[in-house]
Amino acid sequence: METLFKLKERNTSVGTELLAGLTTFFTMVYIVIVNPGILSQAGMDFHGVFVATVLASIVGTLMMGLASNYPIVIAPGMGLNAYFAFSVVAGEGLSWQIALGAVFVAGIIFILLSLTSFRYMLLDAIPSSLKHAITVGIGLFITFIGLQNSKIIVASPSTLLTLGDLTAPMTLLTIIGLAISLILMSYRVKGYLFIGMIITAIIAYFMGLIELPERVVAMPSGLNATALQMDIGGVFSHGLYAVIFTFLLITLFDTTGTMLGVAEQAGLTKDGKFPRSRGALLADALGTTAGAALGTSPTSAYIESSAGVAVGGRTGLTAVTVSVLLGLTLFFSPVVSVLAAIPAITAPSLIIVGFLMISVVSKIDWGDFDVVFPAFLIIVLMPLTYSIATGIGVGFIAYPILKAVRGKWREVHPIFYLFAVLFFIQLAFFGH
Repeated sequence: METLFKLKERNTSVGTELLAGLTTFFTMVYIVIVNPGILSQAGMDFHGVFVATVLASIVGTLMMGLASNYPIVIAPGMGLNAYFAFSVVAGEGLSWQIALGAVFVAGIIFILLSLTSFRYMLLDAIPSSLKHAITVGIGLFITFIGLQNSKIIVASPSTLLTLGDLTAPMTLLTIIGLAISLILMSYRVKGYLFIGMIITAIIAYFMGLIELPERVVAMPSGLNATALQMDIGGVFSHGLYAVIFTFLLITLFDTTGTMLGVAEQAGLTKDGKFPRSRGALLADALGTTAGAALGTSPTSAYIESSAGVAVGGRTGLTAVTVSVLLGLTLFFSPVVSVLAAIPAITAPSLIIVGFLMISVVSKIDWGDFDVVFPAFLIIVLMPLTYSIATGIGVGFIAYPILKAVRGKWREVHPIFYLFAVLFFIQLAFFGH
């Protein structure tokens, strides 16, 4: 084990790595509750998505740990699951099978990109401010969904949106749950989202809003309802090229950014470079592809991995530990299904994760008008159009136009012009 994970070389031990894995697990395990809850709103079988979420996470995380020896966890990404359920399926009126087909195609492309240097060209073509704007826009989008699901924000015939009845039991419980998670967060409690869910569930029980499951443990089931159900033909017959590109783009730079950040924290980068990046990106690409085949939205590297690094995690043994613990959650589906069915339990996670994503707004260069106005369009249009792809598309079209008008067309990477044309065709002729 010491030879496989190079424990001595990285100045760590088996005990430290196991503790790091346990810490990371508690900070990210909320996803096995939240992800099935979101995707089930797209008509997918809850239990099937739950099993697919866990298995896809294990596939990506195990490869990350064994092939790249990094203490980084792979799991279905927040924001991407919301885009899948509320933009692609609900917004476009498509079946979840077609949406899974788009994820599968994006995963295959991601695998190919991970094996070539083209992935760097793709990332370099997009200005940093636009990358940050996409993260901010997704953060607003999932926060908006959390506020809607809990009925803190409701529809209004006169103003489209308004404040809901804050005294309604479920809405009030959401506010209480959010306050609990924020308090835990402020005191830097590891796993504050998951712990907040459990405390909120206990309060929900005493408020009569939740019923205890008949059993706590059960054999995994339901995967047959989601596995190998992707409709790849439907992806191309509906011209979902922008959807594929959106899945691919967000997964690619979100994963790259997260991996680099965690590796830097762990002291594993060399001269600002990310060693063994090919294997690390391939781990996420395989997680996304396997996840689509099993029945879940795209995977991504989890920034929560930094929690394990903070307590000493430096090798893939941390990731392997998380994989084992995730495997154990497969047998607790009765508890997970009860928790995910209560909006007040899952909504605080959406709101807080959205807040964390929005915080990168400070990294946008607000002094560069050519970039900042397209960034602004991306941020506001994602929640207002209820579509991540539309926000990206409009911003990507506006950016080269503004540069060209100001005589700076040479500053735009050639491949970005291709992005703009493809998004224009998608929005103009294939709907949005």
